[in-house]
Amino acid sequence: MLLRVSDRQATPESKVSLWFLLWRDARGKVAVKYTIPKTPGKAPADFMISEPVTIFGTSGPPTGNSGEDHAPSAAILVKEILHRCDLLGAFTEIPGQITRPFLCPSAHDVHAALSEWLTDAGCSEVRVDAIGNLIGRRTVPNAPALVMGSHLDTVPNAGRYDGILGVLLGIATLEALWQTPLPFALEVVGFSEEEGVRFGVPYLGSRAYAGSFDSALGERRDANGVSVAEAISAFGLDPEKVPGAARPSSELLGYIEAHVEQGPVLERGGKPLGVADAIAGQSRLVLRFTGRAGHAGTTPMGGGNRRRDALAGAAEFILAAESAGESTPDLVATVGRINALPGAGNVIPGDVELSLDVRHAEDVVRTTVVQELRQKASQIALQRGLQFTVLSEMHQAAVPLDANFCARLAQAVETVTEQPCPRLISGAGHDAGILAPYTPTALLFVRSPKAGLSHHPDEAVGLEDVEAALRVLVAFVLRLAEDFEKSRCL
Repeated sequence: MLLRVSDRQATPESKVSLWFLLWRDARGKVAVKYTIPKTPGKAPADFMISEPVTIFGTSGPPTGNSGEDHAPSAAILVKEILHRCDLLGAFTEIPGQITRPFLCPSAHDVHAALSEWLTDAGCSEVRVDAIGNLIGRRTVPNAPALVMGSHLDTVPNAGRYDGILGVLLGIATLEALWQTPLPFALEVVGFSEEEGVRFGVPYLGSRAYAGSFDSALGERRDANGVSVAEAISAFGLDPEKVPGAARPSSELLGYIEAHVEQGPVLERGGKPLGVADAIAGQSRLVLRFTGRAGHAGTTPMGGGNRRRDALAGAAEFILAAESAGESTPDLVATVGRINALPGAGNVIPGDVELSLDVRHAEDVVRTTVVQELRQKASQIALQRGLQFTVLSEMHQAAVPLDANFCARLAQAVETVTEQPCPRLISGAGHDAGILAPYTPTALLFVRSPKAGLSHHPDEAVGLEDVEAALRVLVAFVLRLAEDFEKSRCL
């Protein structure tokens, strides 16, 4: 059947028509494929949504005996998870890639799709808080909530599973437990910002959720001069209400985050899943070397500081950072961004700004290496007649995760996979690291194929691994519910 309707979110000036093709999916639910014709500033795209079509009044929780349609097998749910990852990957600021920074326009599309799925999974409350976190809750009166989720933003030209997979696994867990009474609420959260791309500070969403959002962060500005507070307002939210996004820890039972590993350990070990015991500490700095611009053809080479080449100094520092990472066990040091000015091929660079990212599981090792690298940068600058400046720095301590939750999660992994559960240290930062000091927290890793490739368009997951992750989450919730009920009877 074909049906044409108007885009309900379009303005009169940009109103477009959408053509819908209707059919039934593997669960017998009405599904839809639609094409958005090309509109100004937006490339044409095809989307697939395997959800009830609300215009026919078929969405929402089931009634009577229809609940069976909402408790499909894990295999069907996993196919839908991967299908939804494809769909959400089409919501981007740059056609042809997945680029979705904090509170960008396409985040509205992500919220809309996820809100439909959360409602269909039985959430009685679906809302967006003041920082842009999307929250769906299946409420149990007078009971705390077990929270599942991850983040919705991406790095530039990202893969389609980083962050999103954890949110969709949370929704699938709700669907798998549709008919199962629980003694606590289940909540799925899609955090609005974790990557730190737009404003240079990560975890804005989970910081607000955990009540650790510093009001000074509202004044930080992106590359276009827009402040965090202005970005919140532009998205249709109220920055004055951000403190109210904090959740009292008494309302929460704990937090479980499922995430692609983003590394090669599980793949090398032939393991589909693993549990992180801690998240490595990290330091992120923005550095500047300042020299003197000059004519590339007439300024002599050689000593005597005749050339004060800021880019050459930065290059020497980059090699020093690489050497520190290679010579210090389990430490990684990365320069991922560099900007040389004036940026002309026939001009000696007079000013260079670059990033530095250093991570290690032991804070004393990390902070020692960072201090040594700062000293090395000062030495390089002195030798080359440059000035060295630290423009900004952010240090995140290593975070141990909850021993009880981690043990429970590892036990579920071993039950589902019938093999020992690898225990890892996460080299990547996660929202779990922000919530861990605030509520019992555990982090489930899903194997990353292709040698752990992530933050890349070719990022991948295995269908069987995702199914195992879903089964683990369901097993974790059921065992936790059993023990929670017993504790209430004592």
